[in-house]
Amino acid sequence: MRDVEILPNFLKTAEGSALVKFGNTHVLCAASVESTVPHFLRNSGKGWVTAEYSMLPRATSTRTPREVTKGHPSGRTQEIQRLIGRSLRAVVDLDALGERSIILDCDVIQADGGTRVASVTGAYVALAIALKTLTDYKQVTKPVLLDSVAAVSVGIFGGDGILDLCYEEDSRAEVDANVVMTGAGKFVEFQATAEHKAFDDEQMDLMRVLAKAGIAALTELQRKAIASV
Repeated sequence: MRDVEILPNFLKTAEGSALVKFGNTHVLCAASVESTVPHFLRNSGKGWVTAEYSMLPRATSTRTPREVTKGHPSGRTQEIQRLIGRSLRAVVDLDALGERSIILDCDVIQADGGTRVASVTGAYVALAIALKTLTDYKQVTKPVLLDSVAAVSVGIFGGDGILDLCYEEDSRAEVDANVVMTGAGKFVEFQATAEHKAFDDEQMDLMRVLAKAGIAALTELQRKAIASV
């Protein structure tokens, strides 16, 4: 993997936050707690966890116009937001959260491949810190987190397995995949795509093994970051 760094409580104004760095990909994740829920959960006693994702205009080598000027998020942005949200909800007890929402804002400061997996990994840390705050103030009295969750990219490059692809590797890889897993080693998502050449069972198994090793390393970094708060 590239050098990975997680800086917890990077923002002093949010209930929970983390700046996560996967090599030259840097994502700022912030958790906000609100005392409302979507209409379909009103009076249910359940909470909600969701996410918003955006990329700053100069996160890439050429300027990308802000999506707000277009009036709506792109299909890619919506896909990534949904991925982050469902990844986090996979490890949250919404009943224990109570009738409140936690929104995770993931803003890409610098992009060099793997922004969605970095967002999932950092968003979990921000979420866990926010929940620690709620627990300290006794606003939640039951454990809300069922497990941790992290994500990593894997692929086949030059016929070999590769972990945590940068942009150059991702753009040339024969196969690339984004894998989301819990700390217990269960899969939330395994999205693999053949870009130039179809892949076989052996290569799929190789990517799975690489992903599990990467997730294990990320889970330990997440644990240390949360414990330091």
